[in-house]
Amino acid sequence: FRMGDFYETFDEDAKVVAQEVDIALTSRPWGKGERIPLAGVPYHALESYLAKLIAKGYRVAICEQTADPKSVKGIVPRDVVQVVSPGTVVAPHYLDSKRNNYLAAYYTPAAGPLATLAGIAYIDITTSEFHTTQLPADRALAELARLAPAELLTPDDLENTEGLPGVVTGVEPRWFGQERARQHVLDHFRVASLEAFGCDHLPLATGAVAAILNYLAESQPAALALVTRLATYSTDEWMQLDLQTRRNLELFQRNRQGSAEGSLLSVLDLTKTAMGGRLLRRWLERPLIALAPLRERQERVAWLHEHALPRTAVIQTLAKTPDVERLTNRVRSSQATPREVVSLGTGLQQVGMLADALSMHGAGDAEGLAAGLSPCPEVCALIAAALNDDAPSTMEEGAVIRPGFSPDLDGLRDAERDAQQAIMKLEQQERERTGIRSLKVGFNKVFGYYIEVSNTHRRLIPFDYHRKQTLVGAERFFTPELKEWETTVLTAQDRMSELERDLFRQVCAQVAAFGDRVLQTAAAVAELDCAAALAEVAVQQRYVRPDLITEDTIRIESGRHPVVEQYLDSGAFVPNDALLDNSTNQIALITGPNMSGKSTYLRQVALIVLLAQIGSYVPANAASIGLVDRIFSRVGAQDDLATGQSTFMVEMVETANILHHATPRSLVILDEIGRGTSTYDGLAIAQSVVEHLHNHAPTQAKTLFATHYHELTGLSAYLPRVHNYTFAVAEETDDIVFLRRILPGSAGRSYGVHVARLAGLPEAVIRRAEDALQELEQRAKPRDPAAKRRGTQPGVQLALINGDQHLKETLLALDLNGMTPLGALNKLYQLQTEAGKSGADQPDPEGPGADA
Repeated sequence: FRMGDFYETFDEDAKVVAQEVDIALTSRPWGKGERIPLAGVPYHALESYLAKLIAKGYRVAICEQTADPKSVKGIVPRDVVQVVSPGTVVAPHYLDSKRNNYLAAYYTPAAGPLATLAGIAYIDITTSEFHTTQLPADRALAELARLAPAELLTPDDLENTEGLPGVVTGVEPRWFGQERARQHVLDHFRVASLEAFGCDHLPLATGAVAAILNYLAESQPAALALVTRLATYSTDEWMQLDLQTRRNLELFQRNRQGSAEGSLLSVLDLTKTAMGGRLLRRWLERPLIALAPLRERQERVAWLHEHALPRTAVIQTLAKTPDVERLTNRVRSSQATPREVVSLGTGLQQVGMLADALSMHGAGDAEGLAAGLSPCPEVCALIAAALNDDAPSTMEEGAVIRPGFSPDLDGLRDAERDAQQAIMKLEQQERERTGIRSLKVGFNKVFGYYIEVSNTHRRLIPFDYHRKQTLVGAERFFTPELKEWETTVLTAQDRMSELERDLFRQVCAQVAAFGDRVLQTAAAVAELDCAAALAEVAVQQRYVRPDLITEDTIRIESGRHPVVEQYLDSGAFVPNDALLDNSTNQIALITGPNMSGKSTYLRQVALIVLLAQIGSYVPANAASIGLVDRIFSRVGAQDDLATGQSTFMVEMVETANILHHATPRSLVILDEIGRGTSTYDGLAIAQSVVEHLHNHAPTQAKTLFATHYHELTGLSAYLPRVHNYTFAVAEETDDIVFLRRILPGSAGRSYGVHVARLAGLPEAVIRRAEDALQELEQRAKPRDPAAKRRGTQPGVQLALINGDQHLKETLLALDLNGMTPLGALNKLYQLQTEAGKSGADQPDPEGPGADA
């Protein structure tokens, strides 16, 4: 509750606030000898305290005075003017300047013809970015995970909210209702059709939009004025990256540390503005799959890469450019301080300098670099004329409006200055008139201006002095003349303060009228910032421009991992080639020792493709990238105890997602499929996955498959698009050296015991492991020819049909084209029965007497 110069909380709220933000808990009497708990913060510090409360998961209602206290007798009327929540907070102290703060809404009907679809909408009220989409329900969670909203609105009767990101806030289901929602959106934008917004025939998307508008109307009504734009998008417009892939590729944070340092974003983000930083994150989240816009981005990066002087000038100017986007919205929502409005003017001046720097070096609209860089001269001129360069952070400090902007304000300032000078002269005049040399004129906020005379000079006090205040050793007086000057000064100050507020509001309103133009300029600055950052990264890290093609080939010469190489000495990273296509080199089956570089290689190929599809240069000597529609990854071992999923179950769920959704245009990286279960189970699953990716036409994705199942290398003998690769090692007596070089061929050992020694296992454990390994390898050697026929010894590919010549001849003799479905089923039953009888005569390879 706003009370004078403080925002106060009471009762239990006061106790919570005092504890959570570490302020004093006080109290005040309210009758019958009882006191009410009280905790308050200065009004000018509200945003910083709000940020702390929101960060701890609270929603805070702000109750403001709705009338001037001077004009009201008794209690000043108040009303709730906003409810601040994680998705609607605007305090700069709370927000990450280089990350959007989204409020999202999610809606999928429980039944009916639209039950397989979902609607999603999201808004950042600090930037006015407002988007919506309607998509298959099974893809909605992945899209919400990409957005990572701070707060997510859902119908409050939604039973299962598990897995939904952000703070989930249940709202009235009727907000999402189709007809009601449609009319609400039409009314808000004052249009007769939603065709212009692209969602006219998307009822679930419209419902999600309406839910956000309703929520803002109840919690942040002032923010509704900022919602003037809405764009409908399709997730088919860019490369799909599920949550697991983003984590595995460590796009935004390292998995083990959970910090941004060591992520791909930390390498690329040389942006100098908050706007550019937010846009670069969005580029990484949504790589493009269309060639034309990608080449446009490439051209901008290429021009800046090739022109060092303008690139340096642009980067230096960008470093001085504030967050024009969020500053504009603070002005539009009447929340900007005088200092922030001046900062906005400074930012627009820097935009003019950016345009000049580019045009001076010949960067015209052909490169698109200067397009949209309008400094909005009307706004710059208005702010420069109206506000002092050193305007304070609050209106209470005064000196906001520049002299010469308002004749009325200048007149009041002159009157106040004249009165102040008269009061200063009055002190000398009264000293001379009374003969009291120690007499002084002073000011007190409570008593106003006064003349102070010590008690030792009381006999010299003139008759026209009127007593005002008695002190221990002095008396304070006023005279009619002093009272007159005091009235002049205080009246002028009050009128100046009121007039400055009015003028500042007028200036903000005029600036806000140009809001859409300024936001377009901010978007152009962000684009330029991203292009300059990617160009600078390319120069510093020796990246090359990839050739973007429509063919199905990925060819990389001497590719490097963009993050790992940062942690090695210059030139220490060993580069490797890669070749994948859908005709002859679809699946690369990679074996090799532990720690030889398999996982790094898998990720670096995926990252190079991703970088190419955001318009960036790539870490390689050369690259030709056929655009991919999705990147899938299944790497590492992790469980999900909260949902009762074991490590192996998580692995299988992720693998199933890949096999259900991969297409021939996709890139799949798989690391150690099947390692979470028994050897034969895992080997069988791994083999089946490779065969499915190779043989099942809808999912014949380009694939990198790393494994320690050396038996799988036999797949290349009968799967023509599978090729074997291995990471080379050099053995030196009892030690090995990882060469980090990928070569055609297959590995025979994994050197796991050697890695265990490097990890620091006790030497006794290592020696025992070596003995046990020799013993197991010896026992694994088959002692009878039947074992070879069963294909169970290490290094031999498991056969599809276990050597039964009769079954093989029967299968080959079948006329599949001439068989009826019933005939095929009967023949399959016959073969199954025969196989069962045949198998009954074979010894159990894992039963009593088995060798392995």
